[in-house]
Amino acid sequence: MTSATATDQPTTTRGPSVRLQRILAFILLLAQGGITVTGSIVRVTGSGLGCDTWPNCHEGSLVPVQGAAPAVHQAIEFGNRLLTFVLAAIAIAVFVAVLRAGRRKEIIVYSVLSGVGIIIQAILGGISVHLDLKWWAVAIHFLPSMVLVWIAALLYMRLAEPDHLPQVRMFAPIIRTLTIVAAVCLSVVLVTGTMTTGAGVHSGDDGVGMEGRLDVDIELMALIHAGTMYVYLAATLLVVWLLYRGMASRDAKNTGWVLLVMIGVQWAIGVVQFNLGVPRWTIPAHVAMSSVVVAFSAFLYAHGLRRITRSEKNATVTAE
Repeated sequence: MTSATATDQPTTTRGPSVRLQRILAFILLLAQGGITVTGSIVRVTGSGLGCDTWPNCHEGSLVPVQGAAPAVHQAIEFGNRLLTFVLAAIAIAVFVAVLRAGRRKEIIVYSVLSGVGIIIQAILGGISVHLDLKWWAVAIHFLPSMVLVWIAALLYMRLAEPDHLPQVRMFAPIIRTLTIVAAVCLSVVLVTGTMTTGAGVHSGDDGVGMEGRLDVDIELMALIHAGTMYVYLAATLLVVWLLYRGMASRDAKNTGWVLLVMIGVQWAIGVVQFNLGVPRWTIPAHVAMSSVVVAFSAFLYAHGLRRITRSEKNATVTAE
């Protein structure tokens, strides 16, 4: 991801230390990805309508009601809703920490977007419940979570940089452009992934069945999804190859290699899903790896522009 030395570690004269800020940001990043996993558990256990309305769990009751739905489904869905408040508390802690430390505007904006995004996500989740988990409503609920993971990853990276120094370009323009192209390819992978899920058998609630599912051939949709993944992989391979040719920083190279490995793990899970008929246990793993891949894609993108000392710039950036 990124390393810090005595010369480039930002300092604050008031408020929480940079180390504490980054710890909180890392917890936020884990939580943003983690809640997508608990959401997938709601889906594969058929608990999506364990609480059949929103913001209440059931009509007239904020909490589960005995007999209104299977107890285990109520517990799983209500528990996932409660995690939203935990996530919001972490986001508030990050915002307060960076605000008290007087960090630069960029960091404040990322922390605000994280908090606002959580609120929007909660509303989108409620809408999906009111729409009886229509596939497209669930997809719209999932995809912003990946955006929030991206923002949390950028926040974690930027917190390590001194506020008083200007940004410098660490990659050649073509590499920087390709990291953006790869990110766009990744977004297409995620969209086709939600469509593949929407055409599958896991509707999110046992009582919904195949109502509201995407009416396309599941095998064809899976192949399209796989194709977009290969395009994303090719773009990332090209970026990493150019990083080595351009003598990029060790951190950037390491991040690129880790990203490639994570893409490989995600590919393997997808292959298992396809060949075993999408068993339930594979879905949380696949969703978790989606967050990991998004996070490391954001790390790699962030390496393209950094606030570092002149001596470090000369040591890590190749002359054009």
